[in-house]
Amino acid sequence: MLEKTKNTRNGRLTVLVTGCDGQLGSELRKLAKSGDCSFCRFLFVDVSVLDICNRADVHNYFKTNHIDVIVNCAAYTAVDRAEDEPESAFAVNRDGVGILAECCVEEGAYMIHISTDYVFDGTGHVPYRETDAVNPIGVYGLSKRAGEEAMMEKGVDGLIIRTAWLYSSYGKNFVKTMLRLGSEKEQVAVVADQHGTPTWAADLARTILHILQNTDIKNTHGLEIFHYTDEGECTWYEFASAIMQMGGKKCQVMPISTDEYPASCRRPAYSVLDKTKIKERFGLEIPLWDDSLQRMLAELDKRDSCC
Repeated sequence: MLEKTKNTRNGRLTVLVTGCDGQLGSELRKLAKSGDCSFCRFLFVDVSVLDICNRADVHNYFKTNHIDVIVNCAAYTAVDRAEDEPESAFAVNRDGVGILAECCVEEGAYMIHISTDYVFDGTGHVPYRETDAVNPIGVYGLSKRAGEEAMMEKGVDGLIIRTAWLYSSYGKNFVKTMLRLGSEKEQVAVVADQHGTPTWAADLARTILHILQNTDIKNTHGLEIFHYTDEGECTWYEFASAIMQMGGKKCQVMPISTDEYPASCRRPAYSVLDKTKIKERFGLEIPLWDDSLQRMLAELDKRDSCC
C-alpha cells in the first residue's frame, strides 16, 4: 500500500486521468468502478472538462482538486492526419504534456504519461529497449517524442510508458475495424511487413494501477521510461487473421506490402518493445497478445449480447 503524500485525503491518492473517453481512459474508468482501487480517488476528465493545452485552466484544476498523481491518456493519435495537422499534434502531444508536467512540479504531483513505439524508426530487428536511440519518422512520432522531452525539461517526478498497437472494446481501433470489415466483405488486404505487438488497453490499465499500488510516490523522484505491450510479436496481417478467426468471420485476409498500402505517414517496420525493465521492476507477468485478444473479444460479445 502506498504511503500518504502531502495531498492525500484519508490515506487515498487523488488520481487525475485525462483523456478518459479514449481506449485506455475507458479501461481505467472500468477498473475504478470495480472496487479494486480503494487506495485511489479518481477524477476522470475529457477535453470538454479540462483542455490540457489551456495552461490557466490546468493550473486552476490542480490547485482546486489537490492532485497527487496524473495519468495522462490524452493524446492526438490520428497518425496520418498529423502529417497535415502538425500544429494540432504538437499542441496536444508536446505543449499539453509540458503544461501538465509544469503543474505537477509546482504542486508536488507524480506524473504517468503514455507514449508510443513511434518514437523509434523501426529499422531495428530486435526488441527496442528504453535506452535505445529514438528517431521518429513522422509528425505523430515527433510530437510524442517532444512530449517526452518536455517532461524531462520540466524535471517532473514520474514515468513514461511507451506502448504499441493499442486496442480495446471501447472506441475506434484496428480490432473493431477488422470485425466490421469481416462482416461486410469477403476479403480484406492487410500489411504483412510491419512487425509489432498488439496490446489490450485493459492489460495496460491494470499495469498502471499495479505500479501505483507498488510505488512509494512520496519518496520516488526523477523520471523513468518503461516499455509495456502484451507479450509476443506479429505483423498486422497476422493480427488481422487472428481477429477474423477468433471473431468467427469468414472474410479472407490477404497480405500486402507497406508500399501497396496508401498512407500519408511512414510506419516503423519493426517496433517490438523490450519489456524486461518493467517486468523486473514491478514483478509483472504479461499475457500473450493472442490470449488477451481472445479475452477482449469474449468481453465484447458479452457486452453486445446484453444490449
